Amino acid sequence: MDAGMTDFRKRFERQIRFLRERFSPEGRAGLHLTIGVLVVLLTGYWFGEIAENLSANHPLAHLDQHVAVWFNQHTTPAIIHIAKAISFFGSVAWVTLITLCLALFLIWQRDWLNFFLVALTMIGGSILNVFLKHYFHRQRPILENPLVTLSSYGFPSGHTMGAILLYGLLALYGWRNLKTRRARLAAALGACVLVLLIGFTRIYLGAHFLSDVLGALTAGILWLTFCWTAIETLQGRQAQSRPG
Repeated sequence: MDAGMTDFRKRFERQIRFLRERFSPEGRAGLHLTIGVLVVLLTGYWFGEIAENLSANHPLAHLDQHVAVWFNQHTTPAIIHIAKAISFFGSVAWVTLITLCLALFLIWQRDWLNFFLVALTMIGGSILNVFLKHYFHRQRPILENPLVTLSSYGFPSGHTMGAILLYGLLALYGWRNLKTRRARLAAALGACVLVLLIGFTRIYLGAHFLSDVLGALTAGILWLTFCWTAIETLQGRQAQSRPG
């Protein structure tokens, strides 16, 4: 048995070493980079699936319309006010304000690499969202009694994508810097709940279809993961290149 295992290891030594490097917590191309690449690939695939099914005769489009009409017919003044308040925390004004505060704090700390991460994530994500909106040029829901009226394109949702970039980035910082596991989980859960609530309010208010929000979630996770993984990998390489 031992001899057979030894032969197996010798025969596939290169492949075993490759897998160890990919799933090792340390190293330039370890577990962190592997997970990042997998998330980018999966979210890219899901975004592509959603984007391919936006045509008017596809079942997803019928579901979009059904959900939009149902919410529009079952609104109440109290929930509308709550939804608008929650939606504000994904607005361009709020996201920009928090991003600027975070950027100024990092400049004050002279933390240039993380400043670049914030700039790349938020500015790059905004450009990506605008590009996707104009590429797919999908109209927003047309409802009998609209709660909000917007002239811009709807896919993917800008509020949802901005929220997942900002709060996802803050949650990742929290996961890296908070001391206890409970605090880390609270930060991650809080970010997830807030992003989902913002996405839900955009559907409830009739500003977006369900697929607009789903597309924003996948695109936002893809871009956030790409930026975080790239900067973390760069930090790891810089740390390894420093003299001991």
